[in-house]
Amino acid sequence: MGRLRRSRTHHARRDVHRAARTRVRVKDLDQIEMDLRPGNRAKLERQEIDEDKPGLGQHYCVECAKYYETTLALKTHLKSKVHKRRLKELRDPAYTVGESERAAGMGTDNRQRGVEEISKRMEGMSSAQEQEQAQAGTKEGAQTQQAATSA
Repeated sequence: MGRLRRSRTHHARRDVHRAARTRVRVKDLDQIEMDLRPGNRAKLERQEIDEDKPGLGQHYCVECAKYYETTLALKTHLKSKVHKRRLKELRDPAYTVGESERAAGMGTDNRQRGVEEISKRMEGMSSAQEQEQAQAGTKEGAQTQQAATSA
């Protein structure tokens, strides 16, 4: 008989992955749109030397909100799929606060309707349909009378 295999253990990887997700987080599209305004863009492209940032803060991609070590790295990034995909995402305008509230159901009246209100609405719709049919019937009757008199 072979050796018994040890059961696999959890190793608490969940917390490590969660920390990695927040560490790599970049700016959202609406924040980047603010950076793309002409005054803000010029400031971000011509930053002072900062030793804490990669490449001393001199090589910055405004659309992706990332710093690069060298000019060559920035140029290759500008040709990459990642950068082009971000440009495509930025073409669409960001959602406004009103649009996001309406999507969440906060901007309009979304209260629960009672059966009585729905039945009243349906009665109003049915009476309107009857009136339309009556008007259509009178028009048809008038057309048949005109045809009878002309014949």
